[in-house]
Amino acid sequence: MKRLHRDIDKNGQGQVALIPEESEDMWHAYNLVCVGDTLRSTTIRKVQTESATGSVASNKVRTLLTIRIEAIDFDTQACVLRVKGRNVQENQYVKMGAYHTIDLELNRKFTLGKLEWDSVALERIDLACDAAQHADLAAIIMHEGLAHLCLVTPNMTLVRAKVETSIPRKRKGMCSQHDKGLTKFYDQIIQAVLRHLKFDVVKCVLIGSPGFVKDQFYEYMFTQAVKTDNKVLIENKSKFILAHSSSGHKHALKEILSDPNLAPRLADTKASGEVKALDDFYQMLQNDPDRAFYGIRHVEHASEQQAIETLLITDELFRANDVSTRKRYVSLVDDVKDNGGEVKIFSSLHVSGEQLGQLTGVAATLRFPIPAPDDEDSSSDDNN
Repeated sequence: MKRLHRDIDKNGQGQVALIPEESEDMWHAYNLVCVGDTLRSTTIRKVQTESATGSVASNKVRTLLTIRIEAIDFDTQACVLRVKGRNVQENQYVKMGAYHTIDLELNRKFTLGKLEWDSVALERIDLACDAAQHADLAAIIMHEGLAHLCLVTPNMTLVRAKVETSIPRKRKGMCSQHDKGLTKFYDQIIQAVLRHLKFDVVKCVLIGSPGFVKDQFYEYMFTQAVKTDNKVLIENKSKFILAHSSSGHKHALKEILSDPNLAPRLADTKASGEVKALDDFYQMLQNDPDRAFYGIRHVEHASEQQAIETLLITDELFRANDVSTRKRYVSLVDDVKDNGGEVKIFSSLHVSGEQLGQLTGVAATLRFPIPAPDDEDSSSDDNN
């Protein structure tokens, strides 16, 4: 993401002009735009014109529109962001108050205006504009007949390819059909790797499977690379790491990321840090439950006692349409930081973020044990 200009006054009101440069920037934009904000960008509008003779012609024109946002739709697979709202600035083609949907596009400038830019939104912009953030981790999660090729970026896990093949069973004295099916399966994965991975960016490729499937695939891939003189694979052989996973499904990625033996190789990735923080929380919940809280009321209570060491919170909570709800979570984040605590904002598109979302979306490990607030209060408060 490229930031062109930022004009925010001391009260937090103002606008920021940005250019999304890659698909992940659309995820950042989705987390920035809120209902009630203004969005200014070029867009296509179908316009009808009437000639002197009374004939009506319609054609599409590109025009600059400013809308007040009423609805937001994000396609996680295609990374497309559509924003719907009413026009709030005079325009030659679009009447004031008329509805229009703007598709935010890569490499096309947009200006986002808010009545109040809070600390979470400003931090999101700094994160998006940090050139050091890249999809530097890839993973192939597989078992016989099924494989997922994933790109693990700092903010989302993208399934770039799913390979599913029916492999015949081994029969006594008849293994050739099984071997042919396996070879075809491995070839499809190799093609997906070559098509989707940019080895100038990717620092590490994890291959995970139950049993010896990963070892057999690894051996086959590099035997084929030598036979076909595939320099891309041969030169990047050191980036491939074998690890154990329970299956070839996407959720098994969490097991690999939490493997302590792989920690040194994955130390630079945000995804690994999130998984470790969540594992630490579960361990604390099991061994010392008075130092592990979850649910907004319990965590707010711990924050009031200045007891929070690490706050875990999903970015989904900051997308609440209700302004007071969003402010509540932003205030919690600010209080924890002011008291010297660490805040980890989990992406709801990561497996760890999905898991935290099932646990109310907010949790904390504490510096010291404190008694939990009254359950009746917390349950009524959580329902509000």
